[in-house]
Amino acid sequence: MHDSAEDPPPRVMQMCLSESWGGLEMYPGRVTESLQRHEWEVHGLALADTRVADSFRAAGAPTLVFRSRGRALASVFRILRYLKRHDIRVLHAHKSSDMRVGALLVMLWPELRLFFTDHMGVKKPKKDLYHRWAYSKACRVFSISQAAFEWNREALPVAEDQIIQLYYGIDLSAYDQALSDRRVVEIRRSLGLPGGVIVIGLPGRVSRSKGHEVWLEALRRLNETPGLAPWRGVVIGEASGADAQPGGFAEQLMQQVDKAGLNDRVVFAGFRDDLPACLKAINISCIPSFKEAFGLSVIESMAAGCAVIGSGSGAIPELIGEDRGRIADPWDPAEWANAMAELLSDAEVRKRLGKAASEWASSRFDLGEHIRILTGYYRGA
Repeated sequence: MHDSAEDPPPRVMQMCLSESWGGLEMYPGRVTESLQRHEWEVHGLALADTRVADSFRAAGAPTLVFRSRGRALASVFRILRYLKRHDIRVLHAHKSSDMRVGALLVMLWPELRLFFTDHMGVKKPKKDLYHRWAYSKACRVFSISQAAFEWNREALPVAEDQIIQLYYGIDLSAYDQALSDRRVVEIRRSLGLPGGVIVIGLPGRVSRSKGHEVWLEALRRLNETPGLAPWRGVVIGEASGADAQPGGFAEQLMQQVDKAGLNDRVVFAGFRDDLPACLKAINISCIPSFKEAFGLSVIESMAAGCAVIGSGSGAIPELIGEDRGRIADPWDPAEWANAMAELLSDAEVRKRLGKAASEWASSRFDLGEHIRILTGYYRGA
């Protein structure tokens, strides 16, 4: 909260010109809600008819929308007038292509302070003339993991002291309450799952970088392994864009399930707005991504008390240790099958890993602390 009525916090605009819907796109809406609880006035800038725009509006943030990124770029003077009219002097961009608009706005109005969060992890060098110009307009670049920080330090034309490693935060209160047995049964039923089985989940957006194909192949192998406790697999999340179209990636996964004889084993539950409860109703959570700058689903699964198996890529090994989860090669379905078989076979190990994961996540990823650090940088600018 701000110190006094005479010293109100500055207004901030969160900008995310993305048509997709995943961890990157969910973050601006989440942080908007939390900033408002800390008495900040937040405005949104998004593409029309997107979930990003919907998330800003759901949070009660005034939202400026455009039909395309090109239209937003061409309307930079309209955006500038909006910023000046509302006296917004802090702009936070969340997609690399947003930097075109952000840098132009700073060039036109030097009093504006531009922040950028790299949610994806930049691995290819971006030190050409355009990127040197665009990133020279940013006050700070936030890296969402230590792995992303190292990538950014090598790839971006930004001084190292301007790159800040800042983990995501989550609303831990959503994970506080234990679910009753009856509620677990209700949630499983809504997911299309029977009772009395061990549930293996894969939460997150359905896209090629998330490792669904390797995970399904591991489940096929698991299905052929005798002597295991009864289990079911569930994909919690949905595809967007071309991945959701006929013949797209989501349909290819369903064909893989059919070909592997897993139709009675695997459920595609789609997007859920009650993810914390869903995670509490599953036993094992798998994050097989092979390109992950952070791993929000890892932290959410850990906070829910799941036994977590994560891929040995990107930032995920930062989050999962031997005492709070398991790591598997993102390209090796045999490793995934072995890790799942271990957890299926030993309830005590599942319980121990889930408890350790929950305690660790709760001590490090509080959204309130994330906001405190973030607003400190806003104020400092």
